[in-house]
Amino acid sequence: MSAKVLVLMGSDSDVPVMEKAAEVLRDMGVEYEINISSAHRLPDQTAEYARTARERGIEVVIAGAGMAAHLAGVVAAHTTLPVIGVPLKSGALAGVDALYSTVQMPPGIPVATVAIDGAKNAAYLACSILSIKYPEIAHKLEEYRVATRSLLQKKAQKLRHA
Repeated sequence: MSAKVLVLMGSDSDVPVMEKAAEVLRDMGVEYEINISSAHRLPDQTAEYARTARERGIEVVIAGAGMAAHLAGVVAAHTTLPVIGVPLKSGALAGVDALYSTVQMPPGIPVATVAIDGAKNAAYLACSILSIKYPEIAHKLEEYRVATRSLLQKKAQKLRHA
């Protein structure tokens, strides 16, 4: 089975946060590809990686980077696949600069953007996008939400009866 989601990050220092996206994808049974490719230090490689994603079977890209955070935008400039940007907490502005860089894209080059360090939600959003085409992913998302609601209800009941 080929990967449906590409999880891309700009540096190995991004692995601890971006691995959370991979965990969600594994839990949802979604095949993924994960790699490091810097928009600034490896611009040609990053552009080629984005240009060839569709032919590799990729359907959604999750791109995480901190500071200048141009990775998601560079990827979106080179593919028409949905790109989800994860601004990463780093530098003097603690991720706010990455958030603004990721969310402020020019018309025609959209990047869906999640919260700072929001890799888990990026993966859930990727699964939601894929669920349009894959009923098994839609089913797993619904199961997850039911389980989450049930767990929260149990915690609330425990608290009320403490």
